[in-house]
Amino acid sequence: MHVLVVEDDAEVSQFIQKGLTSEGIGVSAAYDGVIGRSMINEHQYDVVVLDVNMPGMNGYDLCRFVKQNWPAIPVIMLTALGSLENKVMGFESGADDYLAKPFAFKELVFRLKALARRHPARAPLPQRLELLDLVVDTSSHQVWRADERVTLTAREYALLEYLLLRQGKVVSRAELLENVWDVHFNTNTNVVDVYVNYLRRKIDRVEPKLIHTIFGVGFILKAEP
Repeated sequence: MHVLVVEDDAEVSQFIQKGLTSEGIGVSAAYDGVIGRSMINEHQYDVVVLDVNMPGMNGYDLCRFVKQNWPAIPVIMLTALGSLENKVMGFESGADDYLAKPFAFKELVFRLKALARRHPARAPLPQRLELLDLVVDTSSHQVWRADERVTLTAREYALLEYLLLRQGKVVSRAELLENVWDVHFNTNTNVVDVYVNYLRRKIDRVEPKLIHTIFGVGFILKAEP
């Protein structure tokens, strides 16, 4: 799961980002509505968390923008404006949920996961994913590296596809367990590391290496060392 938090209060935003990361949830942040709109245009998110009072574009307008263009993306309004009138405005703008500040962080996580489960991935996959000379055909699940066909198991392919869709971003082990293995609880299994090594043997037999370990955090698929 990858969440976009659009919140102009840096302290609140950093608190949410730190907490979500510790839960193994991917998170990106924007500090005003205009930047948030630009990021939504460029990336696919599983849930969007919006503050209401923000410079550039307020949360209600940004929520309307999201729902007009990607109606299946769930939106949580997260704001100090907790009156019934404000909640009605939030829901009328298209919000799927509304959480007033101050809030219990565990409740935010619960609501995020519940919304993500009810709203599976919306956008169809691009037919072709690429990074340098690594090419993946998502319709046939065929993979090439340096113009040579690479044979992967179903799980290896799912792992590679997930990393490619998030290329350039660090992906935690917990996020991979949740999205590739459908494991939604803490576990001491090393299955992620085992399969990353399987992938490395097949994908990174040539230079440059594409799969990198970020120690203590997770993995990243990128062209640079």
